[in-house]
Amino acid sequence: MTQIRIGDAARYLGVSDDTVRRWIDGGILASTKDPAGRLVVDAYELATLAHRNAVLPGDPSDIGRSARNRFVGIVTDVLQDTVMAQVELQCGPHRVVSLMSSEAVRDLGLKKGSIAIAVIKATTVIIETPGGKA
Repeated sequence: MTQIRIGDAARYLGVSDDTVRRWIDGGILASTKDPAGRLVVDAYELATLAHRNAVLPGDPSDIGRSARNRFVGIVTDVLQDTVMAQVELQCGPHRVVSLMSSEAVRDLGLKKGSIAIAVIKATTVIIETPGGKA
């Protein structure tokens, strides 16, 4: 189970830390504590919430590229067979869907709750993850 710190969860959803804490206090989002005692939320549950709500955060990758259409978001669905996969991201208010090889999904470690960046150039959608991993 991937856990996401409150500040990161807020950044990925485009809301304040206080908003995430209010959601936790209001029972909208469950939280636990990590081994260091910090409040964290489950990435899958966050992906589900992101699918219902949305605002676009900045690109955390710090990678220069010619494609200007970059959308940071949370993977909300991965459908795959042995060869091909369909990956769905909720990027703020935008739903982005990419078709790629199942090998690419495995290499990037993409699963529901993963943080990823959709890079769109012409009609191609390329999914990246910060540091090459989810």
